[in-house]
Amino acid sequence: MTVAASPRPPAGALPLSAFDAFHAGMDELGRHALLDFNDRPGIVIGGEPGSGKSSLVNLVTGHGALSRDCKLILIDGKLVELWPWQGCAELFVGPSLKDATAAFEYMQEVISERLKLLTGLGRRKVTKADGLDAWLVVIDEFALFSATLGTKQEREKFSALVRDVVARGRACAVWVILATQRPSHTIVDPALRDLFGYRCAFRCTTDASSDIVLGHGWASKGYNAADIYPESRGVAWLLAEDGLPRRIKAAWLSDPEIFRIAAYASTLRGRA
Repeated sequence: MTVAASPRPPAGALPLSAFDAFHAGMDELGRHALLDFNDRPGIVIGGEPGSGKSSLVNLVTGHGALSRDCKLILIDGKLVELWPWQGCAELFVGPSLKDATAAFEYMQEVISERLKLLTGLGRRKVTKADGLDAWLVVIDEFALFSATLGTKQEREKFSALVRDVVARGRACAVWVILATQRPSHTIVDPALRDLFGYRCAFRCTTDASSDIVLGHGWASKGYNAADIYPESRGVAWLLAEDGLPRRIKAAWLSDPEIFRIAAYASTLRGRA
């Protein structure tokens, strides 16, 4: 599959940069919870249906859509979650394992070319100053592709591709956002989870599910997403790879707001 990457929008057309930290919510002390993928690439998001994880998925996608130096690959297992943003994306994939696999194969090519570039320049990481676009790859309902569709061999191939892109993409400004319902080790391998710079656990049904997202042992230390009240939608434990989990309330966008922002970003990108 070939992705026809669009040119970068004119300077000043889009107000944000993918390389800058952005607001994701507030913690219990009223402090801003910021995500900085330039510092800690990618995030894995888990939680039961209705826990509010789609709020964070749309916040991240919206930041990418409004960033002048970001290209979006959107892979939507439910089809309805990310489709408002498809006008901002280089590629939009619905519930097709074949197409999702092809998208990650394309990202492997992007990463390989960037690694060659970095080697030639004697550099170890793509930064904002390099003038290269970040790639934001958002997968909503990862379980559909890793545990449901296709044959076992096809699912294993897809999971291996995701692992490679997450691992090698860190240095290349290729960042993966992985969201799933009812997390389990059969859906999100702990070895894959540990590659993400951020982990965010919304309400889970069990201590084990919470640990699948945050990492082994956090639930026993009191950082347990199973203890979040069912009515507390949008509340989650957010963990950066070098710190302790923080209890946050993710910022919320209503459906009308999502549609308005997506249409605005698409217009600024010259695709309306």
